[in-house]
Amino acid sequence: MSSFINHLDATEMAESIKNREISPHEAVMDSINRIEAENSFLNAVVNKRYDAAIAESKNVDRTKPFAGVPLLLKDISHSLKGEPITAGSRLLASTKADVTSHFVSSLKEAGFIIIGHTNAPEFGLKNITESKLHGAARNPKNHRYSPGGSSGGAAASVASGMVPVAAASDGGGSIRIPASFCGLIGLKPTRGRIAVGPGSGRQWQGAAIDFALTKSIRDTAQLLDSLQTYQKEAAFHTPVFEKGYKQLIDQRGSNKYRIAFSTVSPVGTPVSEDAVSAVKDLALWLERNGHHVEEASPDLDGKHLMEQYYLMNSGEMAALRLSLENAIGRPLTHDDMEIESWVLAEAGLKTGAGEFSISLSAWDFAAYKMEDFHRQFDLFLTPATSFSAPEVGELTPGAAKIQELLEVSHLNAKDQQHLIYKMFEPALTYSPFTQLANLTGQPAISLPTGKTEDDLPIGIQFMASKGNEHLLLDISSEIEEYGLFQP
Repeated sequence: MSSFINHLDATEMAESIKNREISPHEAVMDSINRIEAENSFLNAVVNKRYDAAIAESKNVDRTKPFAGVPLLLKDISHSLKGEPITAGSRLLASTKADVTSHFVSSLKEAGFIIIGHTNAPEFGLKNITESKLHGAARNPKNHRYSPGGSSGGAAASVASGMVPVAAASDGGGSIRIPASFCGLIGLKPTRGRIAVGPGSGRQWQGAAIDFALTKSIRDTAQLLDSLQTYQKEAAFHTPVFEKGYKQLIDQRGSNKYRIAFSTVSPVGTPVSEDAVSAVKDLALWLERNGHHVEEASPDLDGKHLMEQYYLMNSGEMAALRLSLENAIGRPLTHDDMEIESWVLAEAGLKTGAGEFSISLSAWDFAAYKMEDFHRQFDLFLTPATSFSAPEVGELTPGAAKIQELLEVSHLNAKDQQHLIYKMFEPALTYSPFTQLANLTGQPAISLPTGKTEDDLPIGIQFMASKGNEHLLLDISSEIEEYGLFQP
């Protein structure tokens, strides 16, 4: 039974539960057994909620779309009242949530049974998952490699078969990067599509949004149907897609799209031949299947946009640091935080309100330019990542680098921002294509269409105009239907 269950996607698992071919208890126990068998190698799961999940599996409303399907949350912002929520930080190692987030409530309302939380880097700041608190997560495709980040534990849990779908979040590619590295589907929805809070109307000034990592487009579509919302208290809104995403792909026609593609890094960093080939091979296939495909890029200064992105990160980390200091009742030192968190927070304390506001204006200008670009093209195709997964430890700074970065406290604001860019540049080289959608608020999806000579996954990315997830799911469904996914 176990080998049968863990090969199901969430849609088929829910259907099997509804038809009483398997029970919710069997589904939950299969996930628990898989976690116990795999987690010592993968370090994907950092909080186990087994007893409560087993109890909940005995009383399931089978009318819900994902009734009885086991699911893992991410150990950042996905708070479930009474459960640990550490954000990968030693400062928060003993923290338990005093409220359930609206996003998690929506998942529960959809019928999922929550069995724990997955590994994430401290405060979700990196595209790898290697925190000092929980240690490194590993890629199920090859344990030498990272599953990516910040939703790395989520990706490892789905790719290994622990769960059919895992909750995730994306503030700069944190869903799409691990999807690329682990051979999964990773959708970042339009800003304002998914519930936030309670107690906050935005995440990272609108750059971050919650969703999930999946193995099938039908799961992605059904999940988006279940989670899309109009939330009055939120800072950002997008119209609810009334037709329904699952119905859209079930009744998919033969739509033909105007597609631009590029394999050039927006920040001038190298792009591997594997990533280039994945995009160009798919572009050729799309053209042969009747789509209009053209090599073109939006007129944007990618490096300047990344500088504005890091400036936002600085301000957000400074605010978090001040909040933590107030809660703890003492000033924090660099020994309390990982180096990336400390450097960003130090720089944020010297970032002026005017600079922060000007930075956000650059996001809005980029959104304007992208909307103009999408008047000519329905979709924009790029690599999801420039390379396949890095080895575990490759992007984690050593002692000498940490000492160099600690000089941040003695630098002026301009030099601090330069130091931040240099600090993240090795990681940015792996993933320069994802942040644009976070800055503009557009939807974007990573699809598992590429493989390297070493049999490691490498994904491609589609972006669409705001509110047009249905275009992403339509083209993705066509690609999936033709058997082009290589999980």
